[in-house]
Amino acid sequence: MSTGTGGGFQDPPAEVFAEAAAAFGLLATPARLHIVWALAQGESDVTGLAERVGGTLPSVSQHLTKLKLAGLVRSRREGRRQVYLVDDPDVVTVVRLMVGQLAERARHPAQEPVRLRELGA
Repeated sequence: MSTGTGGGFQDPPAEVFAEAAAAFGLLATPARLHIVWALAQGESDVTGLAERVGGTLPSVSQHLTKLKLAGLVRSRREGRRQVYLVDDPDVVTVVRLMVGQLAERARHPAQEPVRLRELGA
């Protein structure tokens, strides 16, 4: 019978899972995920991000506001520009790992396992 310790590891409190789910929820849109991916490569202003991710300035600005409120990105003033950067290095690690792995699979489709979207994720 399982003790629920997962091989000696204790489960984090429910609040931790709720916080993680909220962070993943914010990253669940392709546009926001692309913005965080771009910011993981280096800081940028809204115009640069809009060009890179193919979004409109108002749309990218709204996404940045949500990411900023969640504490995933922050901004600083540089003259007349607002420059954005990722505020949580652990988010950068997760995004780089997930997107990097999926990009690698896309380059080698013969080795591709079942896709996440086929699982209803």
